[in-house]
Amino acid sequence: MNAAAKPFVSLRGIGKVFANGVMALRDVDLEVREGETLTLLGPSGCGKSTVLRLIAGLLAPTSGAIAWRDANALPGVGFVFQEPTLLPWADVFANVYLPLRLAGVSRAAAAPRVDEALELVGLSAFRGALPRELSGGMKMRAAIARALVTRPAVLLMDEPFAALDEVTRFKLEDDLIALKRELETTIVFVTHSVYESVYLSTRILVLAARGGRVVDEIDVDPEVPRDEEFRLGMQFSCLCRRASRALQGAMGEQVL
Repeated sequence: MNAAAKPFVSLRGIGKVFANGVMALRDVDLEVREGETLTLLGPSGCGKSTVLRLIAGLLAPTSGAIAWRDANALPGVGFVFQEPTLLPWADVFANVYLPLRLAGVSRAAAAPRVDEALELVGLSAFRGALPRELSGGMKMRAAIARALVTRPAVLLMDEPFAALDEVTRFKLEDDLIALKRELETTIVFVTHSVYESVYLSTRILVLAARGGRVVDEIDVDPEVPRDEEFRLGMQFSCLCRRASRALQGAMGEQVL
């Protein structure tokens, strides 16, 4: 990954004010580099999720500009929300097929891609299960498969593991790293967990509590294996300490 290369997507001078007058973002500058796992770390209400929705095109900025590297050929974008948001009456296959169905792809034509996505997340044996028959972790796997079925160049993830227990969360973090390695997808991940940000990322942007201003940028060596040894090692501890201090500063708290 070449940090000097032209950014995959850039946000320049971005402001976002909602109809009720709430200012979510103010004069935000950041960029996403192709092939990285970029984490936006910050307290609740700092605008992390708004940034994701702007990149996805689900929201329009009030001011500033979003520029893709190739404006004539915008890449596919997949989005994983905080909740799995699965259709409760549809089985796993139908839920994952949904984006392709909405795009006009027939079920028969989509089947190989749906099966591939289910295999990637380890749900092949549950293609006929209904959401109520799945654990929380399995529901999130189905949501990730649904985002991957369109083969996006960019995967946006908005605190997808926040509601899961720690064991399931660790497992899905490892699975995400394996998926990233296999698919070489650019990932933008939102979290308020210091530990999750350091474990998953190749770069962390710490956002201020109000307005989304970037207050610190932390690089994490992409060549370091992400495993239990890394979690327990000195490098992880030092990076977490730096990210924690930056987050405390972003919240306006005194850093001890």
